[in-house]
Amino acid sequence: MHITVLTLFPDMLSGPLSGSLLLKARQNGLLSIDLVQLRDFAANRYGQVDDRPYGGGPGMVIRADVVAHALNHVLAGRPGHVVYVSPQGRQLTQSDGQRLAGLDHLVLLCGHYEGIDERVVAARVDEEISIGDFVLTGGEIPALVIIDMLARWLPGVVGDSASVEGDSFSAGSGGILDYPHYTRPAQWQGVSPPAVLLSGHHQAIASWRRRQSLLRTLIRRPDLLTDAPLSRPERSLLTLLAQSLDEMVPDEIE
Repeated sequence: MHITVLTLFPDMLSGPLSGSLLLKARQNGLLSIDLVQLRDFAANRYGQVDDRPYGGGPGMVIRADVVAHALNHVLAGRPGHVVYVSPQGRQLTQSDGQRLAGLDHLVLLCGHYEGIDERVVAARVDEEISIGDFVLTGGEIPALVIIDMLARWLPGVVGDSASVEGDSFSAGSGGILDYPHYTRPAQWQGVSPPAVLLSGHHQAIASWRRRQSLLRTLIRRPDLLTDAPLSRPERSLLTLLAQSLDEMVPDEIE
């Protein structure tokens, strides 16, 4: 897979893209990434990429002709799917990572200042994606989030693909939160892991983990349960868990 990032600040991305699994993915030829400086396509010899907004108001707006020129360059001979990372976009989900990982060429367009001229967004952008209901200084950090997220779905990037499929929000988890995890030492500050995890009884372990996922989701993200594909026994279990929570004091829930 190839990713092109159009940005005014490539240095904000180069460091994080050169470490951990992203570096290994690039070294192993599973992922290639180009950081393209938008200023290389400036409207004049002074490197101007922005201008004052029509109608007045604060800040500056990135010019449509600059973005169009850059897109023409990066898409020449290699069509791609253009995503504008914007707080006004549809909120990113786990399934988006899997979907975007299936593309041959993804172009991430990073805005700055007051944003990008709406005309080029309407004409050249395939979708707008937001990473949450907040505003950052630019699109570089959201672009990193998208890259890191989708890279985990590329075959060979994560050693055990089951760990990706079972992540929180993934289809393998039923769209709910993951269960708690434990490892050595067997005792830490006087606390041992749940005995069932040491029992070797795989069915009992699976049942415990599913119950813990449901309970954790009920406490932390009950909104996820509305559309989760749960069985009738699991729905009944949730009702019992909710009743138990109602009877507990806040300290016990924590």
